[in-house]
Amino acid sequence: MGDEALISDTEFRLSMRHLAGAVSVITVGDGQDRTGFTATSVSSFSAERPSVIVSVNRASSSWPALQRYGCFCVNVLAADQQHVAQSFAGIGGRKGADRYDGARWNRLKTGAAALENALTVLDCKLETAFHHHSHAILIGHICAMEIRQNIGPLLYWRGGYHDLPAAVDDRRLAEPLRQ
Repeated sequence: MGDEALISDTEFRLSMRHLAGAVSVITVGDGQDRTGFTATSVSSFSAERPSVIVSVNRASSSWPALQRYGCFCVNVLAADQQHVAQSFAGIGGRKGADRYDGARWNRLKTGAAALENALTVLDCKLETAFHHHSHAILIGHICAMEIRQNIGPLLYWRGGYHDLPAAVDDRRLAEPLRQ
């Protein structure tokens, strides 16, 4: 068998629709030079030096801004923030700074926009960007964070938004995992 897979883009996308993912908005830039995108390709990377991995298409308008500013915020959306996800996905033709309309923003340590009342906000300094085909894989060192309690996450699954109830007992979060 050769190195090239015989899997079409369509088949791959269909398969990936079966992965439920937390919905995040990645914000970058300042003033009218702000932009950002909706992503489900966010993952924790290391707790030793708190960091995350984010994937971005290098053809997007956010990629040059990420290179210029060297920082970004991962805004993990709560169940009540689907309108923010849609705005940053470009629904209705929104681009650049217009994507920030309809939500309240503040700044943490790096200066990137942090969504008020997000489920969690990870304010990151860009440490490394690996290029792979059409995308860049970003590693961001977390410089500051905010956490919102008692609300569930916004999820994306099979082409639609879904939510989970906030039924977790927060006392369990402080307990070590036992196997």
